[in-house]
Amino acid sequence: MNNSNNDSEDSGAPLPDFRSSGIQLQTIAPALGVTGGANTPDYIEYDPKARGFNTVFANAGMAYLIGTGAGGLYGLRLGLQSAPSTHFRVRVNSILNQCGRYGSRAGNTMGVFAVLYSLYEVMADQYDLEDRLGARAISPTLGSFVAPGLGAVGAGVTYYAPSGIRAAGLAGAIGFASVGATFTLYSALGIPYGRGGFLFF
Repeated sequence: MNNSNNDSEDSGAPLPDFRSSGIQLQTIAPALGVTGGANTPDYIEYDPKARGFNTVFANAGMAYLIGTGAGGLYGLRLGLQSAPSTHFRVRVNSILNQCGRYGSRAGNTMGVFAVLYSLYEVMADQYDLEDRLGARAISPTLGSFVAPGLGAVGAGVTYYAPSGIRAAGLAGAIGFASVGATFTLYSALGIPYGRGGFLFF
């Protein structure tokens, strides 16, 4: 122990002072790549529009899981009710059939809706439709409603377009009403709209 201390003293190189009072941040900052000065905080600006197509995949995955789970629970109830026999294997087979049928159907439907909604919302954000339509000039809160509203209308109209104009129009109106109800509720409760990050929540 004494020999190591003697060696460090004999080398003549002073040990660095790592106490906070001995560190000059203005001197170290350029070496670490901080060019704004040591006292300038660095923040990453949050821009929802920069998320782009990441929201499409996130919304589609979440909606698919929710739809599959809800459809599976509905299939579980139907499978228990419609089992032709009380034998365990027959009931399990009935449950699996119904869960698979309704779970996959609901999951696929919710996933397609989420993809369509997210695509229309991303396009509305990328083209700044809230500014082009003048909604943000009227109210910043109203401006945040434009992209989700157009996304819901576009998703409903596109999904039900093969069923005819009336069905497509009704689906678009239901989508717009859903976004409007959510927007009104969030505004009344003082919750930032879109805070959940999932679809129009």
